[in-house]
This record gives sequence, structure tokens and C-alpha cells, in this order.
Amino acid sequence: MSDDLLPETRRALRHRLATAQVEGRAPSAVAAVVRDGRPVWTQGWGEDADGDRQYRIGSISKTFVTVLVMRLRDEGLISLTDPLGAHLPGTVAGDALIRDLLAHTAGLPAESPGPWWERTAGTLRPALGDVLGPDHQVHPAGERHHYSNPGFALLGALVEKLRGQDWGTVLRQEILEPLGMSRTSLRPVAPHASGWAVHPHADVLLPEPLTDTGRMGPAGQIWSTADDLSRFAAFLLAGDDRVLGAESVDRMRMPSSAPAAASWDSGYGLGMQLLRRDGRLLSGHTGSMPGFVATVWTSPDDDLATVVLANCTSGLPVPTVAADLLELVASREPRIPAPWTPLPTVDPELLALAGHWYWGPSAYVLKPRADGWLELISGGPRGARLRPDGNGEWVGTNGYFDGERLRLIRDADGAVTHLDLGTFVFTRQPYDPPDVIPGGVDPAGWRGSDVRADPARAGGVDLGE
Repeated sequence: MSDDLLPETRRALRHRLATAQVEGRAPSAVAAVVRDGRPVWTQGWGEDADGDRQYRIGSISKTFVTVLVMRLRDEGLISLTDPLGAHLPGTVAGDALIRDLLAHTAGLPAESPGPWWERTAGTLRPALGDVLGPDHQVHPAGERHHYSNPGFALLGALVEKLRGQDWGTVLRQEILEPLGMSRTSLRPVAPHASGWAVHPHADVLLPEPLTDTGRMGPAGQIWSTADDLSRFAAFLLAGDDRVLGAESVDRMRMPSSAPAAASWDSGYGLGMQLLRRDGRLLSGHTGSMPGFVATVWTSPDDDLATVVLANCTSGLPVPTVAADLLELVASREPRIPAPWTPLPTVDPELLALAGHWYWGPSAYVLKPRADGWLELISGGPRGARLRPDGNGEWVGTNGYFDGERLRLIRDADGAVTHLDLGTFVFTRQPYDPPDVIPGGVDPAGWRGSDVRADPARAGGVDLGE
């Protein structure tokens, strides 16, 4: 437990978790809140529930697999637009793009053929070819989001092929050990919760099987604790160069497919679910396996994350509870900004760019940052954050100008005359200097309203008879 939250906030969190555990009739539930990169509240409710007790986390496993795939991309071993078969030959889904597998847009089936893989041993699907049947394409590739567990089994096999080790070993070496997640594993390690089904009409329990799903493991095999998932949530908020940099983690939470027409408040990135709730964009993943439900939500804008784990097959709506816990903290104790301090140093040329710029008559402000980034501030929707590319240009990272280049255009003496951002010309004064404005500028210049009374004075516009 931590004193970093106000007592009334801690009580509200405890009340929400306790109410959820009772109303959901879960044998136990545990939750955590992460702020400023560390857990500030952890609470168990029910039998033997605490932050060090393992629960099965189901499809949160997919986010771990995605981190491993993004590491391969960042090392240049793959491109997200590569077909799977370029690196993992011999599967029926060899034409599927790696990006589409991560985003569930490859058109693959939701489940593996044969008996329900979540309740049967992986020995029923011993070979990689067993995770998909002959009718493996249920939608055209790239057209729509259709959640696919076998797709992540293939991604786990891709990791194994390129690393030359089983995916569990790669997981431990490349994510768990660097982040200090010593209580996360593919098989349960005591102390761990038992998985239960709760009778829908009576307060009695039925034990669920704790299966090893074998080849399907990357879709939902991992066991973890609230303490360990708090470390993982802190990583998802800010990245960690030992595992995956912040820019690549940001790429994971970018929407990668349009939601269904009835679900515009939710979506999917690369191995991360997205949820719009009360004006706040949450990213993370939910998980379920027989006997267990789990959720990790993060809100980078609030520097907050929540974790909820429970040992029941259904009944406790952990995605809603996790979102409620995050909202409780964000609304009661909003993020306090770091103190303003002046820049320690600034490039004089960047400083000379600071101030007002105009795209036509629209006013913008360009602000240099200490790290060499630029921020283009607009009163409308076309502001931008721009990162330096190391060659004297900047690249937009958000909004309308995401991916577009900002160039400094100079005269013969080397002085900057205007900015070119994806062909948008920005000048120090509206439409000045006129010779750099696409289409030119009327030579008569700006004029008053009396021009409307004398069409002949309108300048370069032919108003007709």
C-alpha cells in the first residue's frame, strides 16, 4: 500500500473494487494503480488476494508478443509490411502481412480448429500447421478488424524462428528480466490463484482446467501478478529503451483499423485495444481464460494506468472496473505538471524561428523545444509536433501533418524566407513575401471594405459584367 494517494481516494478505489468483487461474485480480485512510473495503490479483495499472487492474464499476452515483434522491426530484421511467409515459410497464412496479424486485420478465423483451445491441451495441436485449418480466410485481408487468436500463435512462431529460441525464453530475456517481472511465467508458480466458474444462479463454484495451450500460448498463456503488471503498465506509458523505445510503444497504440459502425468508442492498434471513455483515450488490453479475467488500461495523457485481475470465468466486468479506477484517480487527483523551467540551452537558429508564422491569413506560433523538436501551435485542428530528422528538416508526428516534412527555405544570403510543411507555405506576415506564395498575391494588396462598392477596384479578380 502507498500513501501517495489521498485517503479519500484510496477509500473510493477500495470501495469500487470491493463492490465489483461482491456483485461479480469473484472468489478474489486484485487491482493496482500506477502513476509517475510506479504503483501508488494495490488492493486485494477476497480470499488470499494480494499483489504477489499470480493470475492468468489471457489475451494481455498478445501485447507482450507485440512488443517482441516490434523489437524485431526496430532491429531491422522485419518490416511490418512484410508477408509472414517471407520469414516463416510453410504456413497457410504466408500471404498475411505482419502488420495485419498484429492488428487483427488479416482476415483469419477467431479460433483454432478442433475442440476449444482454451480448455484443451496444446498436444492436440502439436504442429504450427494445426493452429489454422484449410478454410483459414474468413474475410478479405486488410478490409476489417476480426479478432484472431491463431494469428498471434503465428506471431509467436515468428519470434521463435528469428530468435532461434522458444517464445517463452525470448519473453523472459527481452521483456521480463529487464523490467524486473520475476513473477510472470507461462505456467503457474505458487502462490497462484485457482480458476473458477461461478454458477449463474447459485453461489457455488466449479474448478476450471489449467491447461498448457502449447502452440496457441502466445494468444493467452501468460500468468502474472498485479505487482508485475504494474511494472509492465509503467513501461506501456513511457517505453523503456532496454525493451522498446517510447516512439515504438506509441506506434502500438495508434489505431490500425476502423471500428465496427456500432463501436466508434473502441478500436485496436498493434496488439493494443483502444477505448474512448469520458473524453479520455485508454490503451491496453483485456484478457480472459477459463477461470480468469484481467485488464490493463493506460492513459498516457494522465500518466496513469490501472490493473485488475480476478479468478472467475465471467461475472466481473474487469474492463469497466479498471476504467472506473483510472477515472476515480484522474478526476479526484488530476496530474500535477512539473514546474516550468527555462531551457538549459537552445540552438540560436531554432530560437530565431520562434514566434508567429502565417499560413495565408491563419496565425500559428512556432515554439522550439530543448530536445530539438518543434511545436507548431494553432487555434484550429492543424497544430503539430515535429521531430528533427538529423538533416536539417523536421517530421510531423501527429494530426494532419503526421509524417509530413518541414523544410526551411532560404534566400541567396542564407536567410530563412519561409517554411514549407508538406507544401503548406508559412511566412512571417500574412501572404508576405508575395513571391513565395503559391498562386501569387494580388499586386494591389490588402484593401478596405469600400472595394465592394467599386468592382473595378477589386484587383486581379475578374467579376464579369
